[in-house]
Amino acid sequence: MMRLTPISNLMAKPSFLLPFMFGLLFATFRVILSAKYSSITVDQSALLALKSHITHDPHNFLATNWSTSTSVCSWIGVTCGSRHHRVTALNLSSMDLTGTISSQLGNLSFLAWLDIRQNSFHGSLPIELTNLRRMKYLDFGNNSFNGEIPSWVGCFSKLQRLYLYLNNFIGVIPSTLGNLSKLERLSLGGNQISGRIPNSLFKCKELKFLSLYNNSLEGSIPTEIGNLTLLERLILANNHFKAGRNTSELIVTSTTPYLRNNKLRYLVNLCSL
Repeated sequence: MMRLTPISNLMAKPSFLLPFMFGLLFATFRVILSAKYSSITVDQSALLALKSHITHDPHNFLATNWSTSTSVCSWIGVTCGSRHHRVTALNLSSMDLTGTISSQLGNLSFLAWLDIRQNSFHGSLPIELTNLRRMKYLDFGNNSFNGEIPSWVGCFSKLQRLYLYLNNFIGVIPSTLGNLSKLERLSLGGNQISGRIPNSLFKCKELKFLSLYNNSLEGSIPTEIGNLTLLERLILANNHFKAGRNTSELIVTSTTPYLRNNKLRYLVNLCSL
């Protein structure tokens, strides 16, 4: 019967130990390298899918720069993290782009900053964006998005800034925005939003800037707005708010009772008398 040599004896021999250690290190390196490149390939595919949804790129920003012949981390508007080398920020603002948002953008799992303001993106926002759990900054302002503001916007637990101004959004302000406990700036002005300001919005105790101007909001201003003690700017002009028993419900002033104990420095009339 063949007698097997204990592996401990084999490893004790220098002739075996060196190749064994090199083999182990090589295998580990291959696994790490494979994971790294497969991840960045996912990011590359997501961005190329977005590029394919761009129908007009007058300055050829993406047409000439977003190429598989160069690293995705060197593409215009793209920032990668130094640790994982994944896409963490995407800034395509003011590039005169026209197109829609690809659902594959939701595959950028490390994305924390998305700025596409001042373009001509249109259509609705794909629900796959809910996969972007690290999102802190989201600016879709001054485009042509339409439909209702999706309720799933309230799932971005780390979101600090949300800009949806100057689009064609309709419907009401989703009550789920009250889930954004870290939100500091919210801009929904210049849309076609109707209904009342939801009380849940005043759970966002970190709010410093709130702009809802030029919509079709109605009703009186909830006194719960006084809960926003960090609020510095409040812009509610050009809506359809109604007067209550007190004219202070029509025009915000520094003496408005429920706004007296906060940090407001910039106020705009709610509507005309």
